Amino acid sequence: MKDRTIRTGSLWRTRRLLSALRRNDDPDVALLRQELQRRDRQLREATMLIERQQSELEEKTAESEALRRIGEAVGSAFDHEQMLSATATIATQITGTDSCQIYLYDKANDELVLRATDGGSTMMVGKIRLKLGEGITGWVGREKKPVAFAREAYKDHRFKFFPDLREGEFESMLSVPLLNHEGMIGVINVRTVRPHEYTRNQMRLLSGIANQVAGAIERSRRYRQLERQSGQLTTLSEVSQAITSNLYLEELLQLFVSMVAQTMGYKICTVMLVDREKSELVITATQADNKEYRKKPNLKIGESVSGMVAEHGQTMTVTDVQKSPEYRFPDIAQRAGVRSMASVPLIVSGEVVAVLNCYTEKTHQFTKEELVILQALGNHAALAIQHAKLMVKSAVIQEMHHRVKNNLQQIVSLVRLEMRYSNYKTVEDALNDTLNRILAISSVHELLSRDNLDTVSIKKVAESILQATQQSVIPSDRAVRTQIEGDDFVLPLAKATSVALVLNELVQNAVEHGFRTLASGRIQIQLSATDYVYRLAVLNDGDPLPSEFNVKSSTSLGLSIVDTLVRGDLRGAFSLENAQFDPGIIAIVTFPR
Repeated sequence: MKDRTIRTGSLWRTRRLLSALRRNDDPDVALLRQELQRRDRQLREATMLIERQQSELEEKTAESEALRRIGEAVGSAFDHEQMLSATATIATQITGTDSCQIYLYDKANDELVLRATDGGSTMMVGKIRLKLGEGITGWVGREKKPVAFAREAYKDHRFKFFPDLREGEFESMLSVPLLNHEGMIGVINVRTVRPHEYTRNQMRLLSGIANQVAGAIERSRRYRQLERQSGQLTTLSEVSQAITSNLYLEELLQLFVSMVAQTMGYKICTVMLVDREKSELVITATQADNKEYRKKPNLKIGESVSGMVAEHGQTMTVTDVQKSPEYRFPDIAQRAGVRSMASVPLIVSGEVVAVLNCYTEKTHQFTKEELVILQALGNHAALAIQHAKLMVKSAVIQEMHHRVKNNLQQIVSLVRLEMRYSNYKTVEDALNDTLNRILAISSVHELLSRDNLDTVSIKKVAESILQATQQSVIPSDRAVRTQIEGDDFVLPLAKATSVALVLNELVQNAVEHGFRTLASGRIQIQLSATDYVYRLAVLNDGDPLPSEFNVKSSTSLGLSIVDTLVRGDLRGAFSLENAQFDPGIIAIVTFPR
């Protein structure tokens, strides 16, 4: 009953209100109109809010879809440049612009380098470089702030014109920095040919793309770093294994430089060994293809970058060897195509034994981590060098023992010959001859230990024999001059020992028989070599040989030794006769090369 009363009352009021509206004379009409206007405004506001929210929803959906596409492009592109190129293309599409450029920061040169573009000008990728603060892009990179121009961007005072990028075709520009936790790593730009007012949503969208790209670059760099570290550890392991192998030093170092160059991505790696006797650095191993670089002259300790590293034992880096006043061969570096250099000392027991030089094709900032790895590799190489040298010394000692044993047997044979065939008047004469023969053999070994382990200079052997003759054979009251003429040549140990004994016998024979009655004179050794034979001649201007002399029928022990050594060991020929043009005697020994 009560509800019916309320409904009846409401109906009555409504009819009364409609009646008043028809008559337009009720005071409630004004209030009703105000109420309707208020509700109309609310309706319009609600409609606008719904439309705005719907628009924002659509923008969010578009932004989400755009970022999804960027994410897919970033995730599917394994190659760094491919990822940037795909990002530039998608950024142009989702922002509704005509061109996109992505610049990455080159910390070593403090430059922004164009790495990707969409909308033409792809040929300029890698060639356009901007210093921080240079142009609008450089300003955004330096200030780490976005900037937008709706029209006439080319009239801004910061603008830098690049004809190859068709700058004059574009009116608007939006530039956003690429940032990560370490700071600015690049800049991304979008542009339109017609004037364009960039909305807040477009700015936010491009910022989102920039964040995606920055994250992808960071992940890519970390991946490459992990990959590089893995390769470095593998190289360390391989170097460690090489140390315990039976490789020769040159082979080991060649393997070492090849592994370092490949693992670290360097254009050239070189090991220069320290020669303490000459105070020089000598290129021992390099994987460089450039012949001019491989034939670089030796460096003195303290000279150029490598020489200073060898002198002070401290790692040095050079950003550009083509321009550095400290680097000795900038012209060779330019032709070899190298820029930056890291020079690392290889140290064993506090002593620098070698220097490792690493060169990059482009300017490169060697990081602290990179130098630590190179030093670790260098320590392994230094141990390898030490190990190889010890192996060589061990082999040399064994070989020297073998050679000494053979020469002692030769001395024993000579002494037995003297005991059987000699007609010395005194024991002193016999011992002196034996002593001189031992000294002749000794001179060969002394030269081996000083110069080379395999070959001996015959001229130096001759000098040693003449010096010993002056000191112990020529009497003090005789003025006999000695000299050597001709070109030097080298022989292996066995032949050099035989030649030394032959020269010793011929020189002693010249002193004993040529100057028996003369107080002065001259003994000369002549050396010569052709493509087929070696020739030794010992001349003296002393007393001539008797007319009936014949070397084959001679009973002289010394000449018998000479004849036996020449025919047996040297497989040559020996003659002894009076000189034809000058007074005196000439002994000639020839043997094949």
